[in-house]
Amino acid sequence: MRSIFDDVHDEFRRSFASWVAKEIAPDYMLWEEAGIAPREIFTSAGSNGFLGMQIPEEFGGGGSDDFRFNQIIAEEFAYAGIGGAGLGITLHNDITIPYYLELANDEQRQRWLPGIASGDLITAIAMTEPGTGSDLASVGTTAVRDGDVYVVNGSKTFITNGINSDLVIVVAKTDPSARHSGMTLLVAERGMEGFDRGRNLQKIGNHSQDTAELFFDDVRIPVANRMGEEGEAFRYLSSNLAQERLSIAITGVASARAALDSTVEYVKERTAFGKSLGEFQNTKFVLAEVKTAIEVAQAYVDQSVMKLIAGELTPTEAAQAKYWCTDLQQEAAHRCLQLFGGYGYTIEYPIARNYADARVTSIYGGTNEIMKTIISKSLGL
Repeated sequence: MRSIFDDVHDEFRRSFASWVAKEIAPDYMLWEEAGIAPREIFTSAGSNGFLGMQIPEEFGGGGSDDFRFNQIIAEEFAYAGIGGAGLGITLHNDITIPYYLELANDEQRQRWLPGIASGDLITAIAMTEPGTGSDLASVGTTAVRDGDVYVVNGSKTFITNGINSDLVIVVAKTDPSARHSGMTLLVAERGMEGFDRGRNLQKIGNHSQDTAELFFDDVRIPVANRMGEEGEAFRYLSSNLAQERLSIAITGVASARAALDSTVEYVKERTAFGKSLGEFQNTKFVLAEVKTAIEVAQAYVDQSVMKLIAGELTPTEAAQAKYWCTDLQQEAAHRCLQLFGGYGYTIEYPIARNYADARVTSIYGGTNEIMKTIISKSLGL
């Protein structure tokens, strides 16, 4: 038993797992084939209290800043084998909502938070560009002040919730001559003239997660849609990246556990040479190693969650969690799939989707090479 959860968390977990089984799992493979999940899953999640747990109750949220509720949602999606569709909700809860809570002024909170909590307003954040990747300071999208508006030009790619989103936090250069100090956060809204969505990108995994290109052609975003102060985007982004990376780590461990559990069940039933696969020493050793790695990583992740809640999680600790747990996720999926033999390569087996979905996790949220750079700086290197 993990000691960080109490009875309230356990009841929340049961409720959320039941919702996933009823509202997500039955149609999930259809969404995977379509390459997008329906917007209705957001409103359903909102009506059941699974969106915006940290949004104040006056705006329709849960009024709790206990990140363990977010952790439970990410874990249960992974245990149920829900990759793509679940990512949209975890991004909405874990990654974008903090910006609205920390940076939005009173008018913006009144305008946006109720819809974010209910699921009527789906959120996204647009950082990555075709030529920048993890190098945020080099974004080329510009925002030129023209009276009460910013005129935005540029493009973004690999944007989670890119098709479904109603509110997109855009990282743009308000001072192109500067790097870190020249970026500002602006909220682009669905329907703004010149704001277009490109293709829904076809990916190796996470197919039901709409990941899109976004284009800005003289989009006039009101100054009233600016998040925080002009030129402070890099500082805001840096302060929220620790939670984002911990969120990815949580999914990494949970997905590894899902791979292990499905494999243990399979090797007990599958026979070869007159006995179950689970009776072979190689099978036992592989699964013993995977289980041990998961439990060690889980302890670190749970400790990091409690540090985040206490306001004590450092960027280095978050980077360690993200890098280690996503590497573990990929290794567990790889080793477990091998035990399925040819069946592991067929998409109807959850292990195949687990394997495909895992590949991106060492890339997004900052590549694991960037994570190691952050960690090395803590060593004075």
